[in-house]
Amino acid sequence: MRKDARENAFKLIFEGLFHECDPLLSEENLTPLKKEEDEKFFSSIMESFNAHKDELKTKIEKHLKNFEYDRVFKIDLALIELALTEILYCNTPKAVAINEALELSKLYSTEKSKKFINGVLSAILNENG
Repeated sequence: MRKDARENAFKLIFEGLFHECDPLLSEENLTPLKKEEDEKFFSSIMESFNAHKDELKTKIEKHLKNFEYDRVFKIDLALIELALTEILYCNTPKAVAINEALELSKLYSTEKSKKFINGVLSAILNENG
């Protein structure tokens, strides 16, 4: 399922916020993807994220109000980066990527995170049109 592919990408993006992750070591914590199209989707997200992570960081930093990038709750940061990667580089519709990130926030983050994540994503996407 795309949901599993997305959640796997989130886990690796999150892990990467703490240290360079070794995909071979990290894979043991990921949900096995049964369909080739899900593997391709997962790979597309990760390749796009890795190619553009500095650009994503710059976009996020620009729209943080009263926060420093390095002080943002890492789960929220990974969800923002995931959604932006999907929207900007993987052709996922904005509404779908944002909704999926907010759904993951219900599982992994705090109650207040949904509003924060949505606010940062909206600010970035409204600037980009």
